[in-house]
Amino acid sequence: MSIDEVARKAGVSTATVSRVMNGSPSVKASTRARVEAVISQEGYSANRLARNLRTAESRLLLTMVPDFSNPFYAEIVKGIDSVARKNGYHLLLCDTGASLTAERTYFDMLRTRLADGAICLDPDSTQRAMASETGKLQWVACCEFDPKGPVPYVGINNAKAAQDAVRYLVQRGRRNIAFINSDERFLYARQRKDGYMAALAQAGLTPFEGAIVKTEGLTFDDGRRVATRLLANPTRPDAIFAVSDTLAIGAMQALHEAGLRVPEDVAVIGFDNVPLAAMVQPALTTIAQPMFRLGENAALLLLERMRDPGMPPVGTLLDHELIIRGSA
Repeated sequence: MSIDEVARKAGVSTATVSRVMNGSPSVKASTRARVEAVISQEGYSANRLARNLRTAESRLLLTMVPDFSNPFYAEIVKGIDSVARKNGYHLLLCDTGASLTAERTYFDMLRTRLADGAICLDPDSTQRAMASETGKLQWVACCEFDPKGPVPYVGINNAKAAQDAVRYLVQRGRRNIAFINSDERFLYARQRKDGYMAALAQAGLTPFEGAIVKTEGLTFDDGRRVATRLLANPTRPDAIFAVSDTLAIGAMQALHEAGLRVPEDVAVIGFDNVPLAAMVQPALTTIAQPMFRLGENAALLLLERMRDPGMPPVGTLLDHELIIRGSA
C-alpha cells in the first residue's frame, strides 16, 4: 500500500499522513486517530530510504557520549530523545570512548548526510581538535564546550558549582578538605578544580599535601581506590569533595571499610545527583545538574541551528543546585 492509498482511505492529504507518521503536533486528534486506524488496518510503513533520497534528510540525530556506563549521561539522553521524537527525528547513541578517532568517524556520518545533526558530549579538548574540520556541519556541544569556539553549547558553571560545594563544607567547620578529580581533558574537571581552589582561598585555606588526587575513570572502584590512598596520607581529610557521585559513593565505601563515620569523621559531597545518590546510606549530599533539561536544550539548540546554519554560536548556562543530604 502506498501513502496515496492511505490518504485516500482516511480522507486526508498525503501531507497529513506524513505529518502523522512523523509525530507532528499540528494534526488534530480526530484526524490523527483516523489516519492511524488506516495505517494499523493496512499494515502500512513508510519507505523512509526513498523519502530520505528525495529530501536529502535522514531524520537521524547523533548523540556522542564518552562512556555509556556513566549514569550521568542517561538523563541527558532522555531529554535529547524527548525533543527529537516530538520533532520527527530518531536518535543514534554513539559511545566514542572520548576518542578523537571515533568522534571523527561519527562526524563522517554528517558529512555524508547519513545523519542530519549531532550533539557532542565528548571532552572540549577533543571538540577543539575537530572544530576546524567540522565548521560547516550541524552540531552543538553539551556539558563540554569551548566558550570561545564556533559551536553553540549548553552547560552549567562548573567552577561556581564546585565553589558552592566546598564553601558549604567550610561553613560546616571542615578544614582539611580533599578533592577527587578525574581526567583533566574534560572541561568540567578543570573548572571544578578551579572552583575547589577558589573556595579554599576565599576561606584562607590551602590544600594539605596530597589533598588532590586524580583518577582517569569515574567508577565506584575508582573512588574507593583513591579515597583509600587519601586515608593513608599523614594528614587525614575531614571532608572529601568528588567530581562525580559514583566517585563519592566509592569514597564513602573506603571510609566505611576504614572504620570511619560519614559525616561525623569525614563529610562527603559528590556531583551530578544521579538516582543512586539518594539511595546510599547516608544519602549523598551533591551538586545537582539539570540533566534532562541539558538534553532538551541541546536538542532544541541543534534543531534551531539546522534550520538556520548561519546562526551565531550562542551559549547557554543552566542553574545548578546544592542538594543537602546526610553525608555532609
